[in-house]
Parts: sequence; structure tokens; C-alpha cells
Amino acid sequence: MNKLHAVITAVGAYVPDYILNNEELSRMVETSDEWIMTRVGIRERHILKEEGKGSSDMAVEAVKKIFDKTGIRPDEIDLVICATVTPDHVFPATANIISDKLDIRNAHSFDINAGCSGFLYALDTASKFIESGAKKKVLVIGADKMSSIVDYTDRTTCVLFGDGAGAVLLEPTEEKNGIIDSMLHSDGFGRQYLNMKAGGSVAPPSHETIDKRMHYIYQDGKHVFKHAVSKMADVAVAMMDKHGIKGDDLAWLVPHQANLRIIDATAERMGIRKEQVMINIERYGNTTGATIPLCLYEWEDRLKKGDNIILAAFGAGFTWGSILIKWGYNSK
Repeated sequence: MNKLHAVITAVGAYVPDYILNNEELSRMVETSDEWIMTRVGIRERHILKEEGKGSSDMAVEAVKKIFDKTGIRPDEIDLVICATVTPDHVFPATANIISDKLDIRNAHSFDINAGCSGFLYALDTASKFIESGAKKKVLVIGADKMSSIVDYTDRTTCVLFGDGAGAVLLEPTEEKNGIIDSMLHSDGFGRQYLNMKAGGSVAPPSHETIDKRMHYIYQDGKHVFKHAVSKMADVAVAMMDKHGIKGDDLAWLVPHQANLRIIDATAERMGIRKEQVMINIERYGNTTGATIPLCLYEWEDRLKKGDNIILAAFGAGFTWGSILIKWGYNSK
């Protein structure tokens, strides 16, 4: 028997209907379309406005698209992993809630929190279950309702984030396609530059933490930008070097959509053309765990079997990484 690879066999995604554009944001905080576009390249972001709805609800809609495409039944799924920094609740895991809402009863499920690198961490973890032969059909989901932790009085962060979910189905193959390699890293020193200061066991919710607005995203933009530019580019280039991939050999770079300048710098370091880079940040902003699968979903009909694709991300922790994929199918 040949070595098993974990291959993506379907992609689904969902974003809420409501669009928060730069013009509306400029009426909420001191900013402008020009200021935002120049610095981060975001024009609009989708926001989940419905009362009582959370990350799991968006994830469910993304997975339903996979079920509709493939005809796979919920009872065939044997593992669900959700990458999120905005779980529905501290516990149970959002993956448990997603499974319940979709009537997935034959799987175990859990969450991964690795900031904006979460989808890569989840994809790598899921691939090991497939490669070992332990699992046959695995859902890997990135879902975040970032609007739930954004301070809309802070113009340095509120312009960045949107809500959304993306999901992929992983299955085993003996072909030389699928997830070929991964390089994942973390360094906890970066926790001081990008975090949410309260809500955990160190600083549980209290009147004081709420009054001090400690339950929102905190980011030291200068430090985060500097490390994101270097780390994301370094790890993507390292993956190319390890596998002897030149610029023309790469079909697509799928970068985390945090800042257009970071994406451009990464592509330049890799020696690839802008036409080889999936970019949708202008329409969605930073949806954290959902950015990479959202890109795969939007570009799916342009992907060809055997395409070399590098996924790359940088996030809170700090965490960062890249994954090399040989795409497994031609879209119908």
C-alpha cells in the first residue's frame, strides 16, 4: 500500500449579508476610505448582525455547501476541527456545537486557537489523522465572528476585521496530491503585542475589566506588522527552497488576509507575480481563521489537479506557518 496523503476534496464558505464599508466606518470613528485603503487595503467587511448568532452558525452554512456539493452525509464525517478565536462559548468547543447543529453524530470534534494561523494548524492536525489511517472524512473549519471582540471606538483595529467562515473536506488518497508538507512555528513573546487582555483565567470578567474595555482586541500595530512581514515571507520562502519550487512552478500563494502590504511583501520575497496570489482582503477584511478557506472557495473553479499551492499565515501568539499542497481535483 502506498503512503496515504490527506487531500482537500471540497471547499465551502459563508459570509453574512450585512456589509460594513469604509464610508460607514468613517461616521463611527475618525477615519476615511483613503486612510484605510492606503494602510491595509480593506474597503468593506461582512458583519454578523443577527441576535444570538455566533461563529458556529457561519460554520454550519459553510459546511452545508460541502455537503450539497459532494452528497456526503453528516454520519460519514468522523472528525471535525474548528479554528477560531471567537468561540460561541468558552466551553463547550465550537466544533461540538457545529457537529450538533449539522447532526454529525459519528465524529469527535475539538477547537484549535492559534490566532490567524489557526486554519493552518487545524489543517496540519487533521492531515495527521488521515495519513495514519485513523480517519477517512475530516472537516476542517475556520470561523470567526470578529465583530464580537472589536472595539468600534478604536480606529487602529476596527477597520481591520470582518466576520466569516470557510471549511474544507479532507479525505485520504494514494496519489501524490494533497498536503505535502507543513512548517508551523510559534513564539510566545509576541503575546504582549496582540491579545485580548481580559476574559480568561488571569483576568476574569468584572466591572473593572469591562469599564477598562479589556474584552476587545489589543494590537501594537508596529510590532505586529514588522514580525508578520518577516515571518510569513520567511516561512513561505523556506517551503519553496525545501522543495525546489521556483516562482514559475507555483500556481498560487494563499496568504492570510491581514494587510495588503504584508501580502505584497511576501509575494515579492517569493519572487512571484501578483497574478499568482489570492487576494480578497478588499471585500472581506481580516476574518482570522476564515481568510484562507474563503480564498480557496472563491478561486476553486480556477484550481487544477496537481497545482502547487502554498498557504501562509501569521497570527497572535505569535504563530506563523506555511503548508504546501498539490491540489487534488479539477472543479466541475
